Amino acid sequence: MNETYQKLVDLYAGEELPEELNNELEAAAKTDPALMQDMKSLRQTVVALRDDEIEFTEESYQRILMKLYARGGHLQTQSPEPRHLQYQLPISG
Repeated sequence: MNETYQKLVDLYAGEELPEELNNELEAAAKTDPALMQDMKSLRQTVVALRDDEIEFTEESYQRILMKLYARGGHLQTQSPEPRHLQYQLPISG
């Protein structure tokens, strides 16, 4: 894969390339399957991330955080967690 084209893939995915470079990159991808795969997958990722219908809520954040903790991840956030999100354990006498 041409190193110059590889560096342009992220700009292609974000639709930030001028038309002539865009066409040149697409022409090069016709002969290079790895380049074509990178271009397609990154473009699909950018489109999915720009989708306005997806909403990242506090509930989504907490579910992801709990999954990371369950798998052994130790994260430190910059803001303190609210107390209402902590699990309350019963105290046995």
